[in-house]
Amino acid sequence: MIQIIAGKKGKGKTKHLLDKVNAEVKEVHGNIVYLDKSSKHMYELNNKVRLIDTSEFGLSSSDGFIGFICGIISQDHDLEQMYLDSFLKIAKLEDADITETIDKLDELGEKYNITFVLSISLDADDLPGNAKSKVIVSL
Repeated sequence: MIQIIAGKKGKGKTKHLLDKVNAEVKEVHGNIVYLDKSSKHMYELNNKVRLIDTSEFGLSSSDGFIGFICGIISQDHDLEQMYLDSFLKIAKLEDADITETIDKLDELGEKYNITFVLSISLDADDLPGNAKSKVIVSL
């Protein structure tokens, strides 16, 4: 399953995402991973959440990003939720069509029973059709 927090840059998506992950850590039975473009928010996350700074891994394409996600899934059989801050930036999808990547994440989520929560710096109305229906918060 995919959930999207949408809104232009500076509207509070990261704070909402951090609040959501810190609340969810008390409810889930499996592991939670938080992906970000830096480790800037490490002290704002509950210590039970695994933070991955994607800038350390040299991701250069959306296909490489999906491979990276598959690698995380293959190493964590108890993974239940994955939070992605600055999704367009870390997935290398700025100014690109996000449809295919959203579809691939959706397939992975269904296959491995993982919920992906994405922070996307676009207005909900600017998202493609398959993503609009996944918006849980529009800021």
